[in-house]
Amino acid sequence: MRIVLQRVARARVTVDGRETGAVGRGYLLLVGFETADGDNPDLGREMDALAAKILKLRLFPDGEGVMNRNLAEAAGGLLAVSQFTLFAATRKGNRPSWSRAARPEVAAPLFQDFVARLSAAWGQPVATGVFGADMAVELVNDGPVTLILDSRAPE
Repeated sequence: MRIVLQRVARARVTVDGRETGAVGRGYLLLVGFETADGDNPDLGREMDALAAKILKLRLFPDGEGVMNRNLAEAAGGLLAVSQFTLFAATRKGNRPSWSRAARPEVAAPLFQDFVARLSAAWGQPVATGVFGADMAVELVNDGPVTLILDSRAPE
């Protein structure tokens, strides 16, 4: 499981011109799953750990401009968008391979599970896009602050 976290001033997702999810200040999470995640017996624990990490990260400035406040302290929101392209293989040739990305029938329930776990840990609903849809994601990256979180390669 891989997440690209972007601190945003605002972000929104539209599908066919209809807004499906939006946040003001907060985090946009691009969330991808690889094939191996479907067979990982520890994935639930890893999802819980990533959810806790996201909520505890101190990426918002305090009164002195130091990144010292977490999402709750900044009264931020969460927008999660499924993103299979996070597992693109680009080493050979010019056309990315998606063979490492989990198939939709595996990734869709994993994405929903992660969103549910994140929402439960946060105590609020998490805005989302529509899994598998052609989405337009608009954001204003704040900072910019962008992190990559990976369940297989924790820091």
